[in-house]
Amino acid sequence: MVEFDKETFKKLFPHLAKEIEDGVMTFPIGGVRWSNRSEEYDELRNPDVISFIRRCRTEKEAEEIIDYMERRGEISHEYAESLRRQLREKGLRSFGEYKPYGYYFRKYYRRSKVRYIREQVESSEE
Repeated sequence: MVEFDKETFKKLFPHLAKEIEDGVMTFPIGGVRWSNRSEEYDELRNPDVISFIRRCRTEKEAEEIIDYMERRGEISHEYAESLRRQLREKGLRSFGEYKPYGYYFRKYYRRSKVRYIREQVESSEE
């Protein structure tokens, strides 16, 4: 990795440096969802509100999901309000891409099938 001090960077990339200083094209990150194998499988067994929102086609459907999860006590009122605010300000797809019919089947069944085939190949090589 190449490192520059601030002044060298400004000389080499004046327009980029100005954009960075002015905050042009900055997007706040409302949350980060790290992904590893155990969390992915947890999503299958125990989906969270974001997983359900990603299945919605309209903002009205997403609002209904948020209301339902809040009524059941699965999410707090404060979290529900932050989800509603994100939905209003940034839109439905700010929660992630749409999960179409068969999403979980394609994501997890294929993965387990590939793992099964690898295990069979490895055991036959021994």
